[in-house]
Amino acid sequence: MNAVECRDLTKAYGSLKAVNNLSFVLEENKITGLIGRNGAGKTTLLKVVAGFLQKTAGEVRVFAEDPFNNLTVSANAVFIDDNMAFPQSLCLDDLLHAAASFYKNWDMGLARGMLDYFSLNPKQYYHRLSKGMKSIFNVVLGISARCPLTIFDEPTTGMDAGARKDFYRALLKDYLRHPRTVLLSSHLLHEIEDILEDILLIKEGKKLLHMPASHLREYALGLRGKSSLMEDLAKSREVIHQYCAGEDYAYLVVKNDLTEQERHQARLAGVDITAVAAADLCVYLTAGKKGGIDNVFNKNQLV
Repeated sequence: MNAVECRDLTKAYGSLKAVNNLSFVLEENKITGLIGRNGAGKTTLLKVVAGFLQKTAGEVRVFAEDPFNNLTVSANAVFIDDNMAFPQSLCLDDLLHAAASFYKNWDMGLARGMLDYFSLNPKQYYHRLSKGMKSIFNVVLGISARCPLTIFDEPTTGMDAGARKDFYRALLKDYLRHPRTVLLSSHLLHEIEDILEDILLIKEGKKLLHMPASHLREYALGLRGKSSLMEDLAKSREVIHQYCAGEDYAYLVVKNDLTEQERHQARLAGVDITAVAAADLCVYLTAGKKGGIDNVFNKNQLV
């Protein structure tokens, strides 16, 4: 059984379609990264999947059920974001016990061990924590709940680099011991790509790519060479990104479909061929223009 299925899913706010005719399937027991720029529709999509928002059109199924106001889905899913709200009268230890009463797979030993590691006093109150420490407590809940569907929406807001690394490592270690479906939204793909199995890239509520992370790393090539040569290459293939890379030099990002003969000929002509990092590729694919911010400064763009 698939964990999540969306078919032609749309969520609209008036005339704005935050999620626009989106279709994808998430298999059980995989870590999927939901990637996109601000305003791409990531949070709206996650809230529809979690059952917090009703869809406008299309179909969404979580463990074969409509998630909206569904107690079965709620009991088997946890949604973690930076807007978590808890009663101010309960200390952190009280919140752990409340979570233990709701989530059937809850691991209290893990939760308390992580609180101790991150120097969170169980007698502290959530509303008195700093932004970063609130985020740490949130992810402790998300990992310790061990829900079949675990959703993290930008969970590391306010965390320092060390805390973020610890979170990624803790998530991966517990996932390997207790597999579940994890959907992780983040702007920091370069930090999380090593723990991702699949990547779902969206732009303006639409799906751009959905593939294994290993395939995304091989999806495109970077070509750098004389501007005249790059102009010829730009005419003959799909260009994902381009900019001037120095006097009379240009850089192109193209789909990785060059034959060995084409690569050999390009190198003989003086073209440097390099890999394109997955994080950079996602930025290029979701950019408003192929030249990025350079369009503002450089009027002599490649055609």
